[in-house]
This record gives sequence, structure tokens and C-alpha cells, in this order.
Amino acid sequence: MPDIRIVTEVAGRICGLPVELGASVGGGDEIAFVEAMKMEIPVASPAAGTLKSILVALDDVVAEGQVVAIVET
Repeated sequence: MPDIRIVTEVAGRICGLPVELGASVGGGDEIAFVEAMKMEIPVASPAAGTLKSILVALDDVVAEGQVVAIVET
């Protein structure tokens, strides 16, 4: 089964992680929220699968294009 890397499209601070490790996710499900410019930007899974790893924690600062989680399809 291939791994899908979930990346953030904006730089900012992780302000929400609504899905737990090992959970089943669907394509388009929100995996994390990044606070940028006083807005909460969702980071969604591009494919359905199981959340294999979360590479960030609440309040971590992330860069644009950074991998925040991995989904196993």
C-alpha cells in the first residue's frame, strides 16, 4: 500500500489536529488546521486511507509545503 504525504499550502502555526493517529480518513477530510494571517486554513487528505503518522504537534510552526502527516492507502 502506498503512503500519501499530506502537505500544508501555507506557512503558519498548527492550531488544530482533529484526527487521531490510526483513524480512517476520506479524500478531502481535514487532518490539521494552520493559523495564518488570523485565519484557520484546513489541511486536507488528498486520498482515503488510514492516518499512519502525524509529523507535527499543536503550536508547531510550519513552512509552506511541509509534510504534516502521512496516510496509508
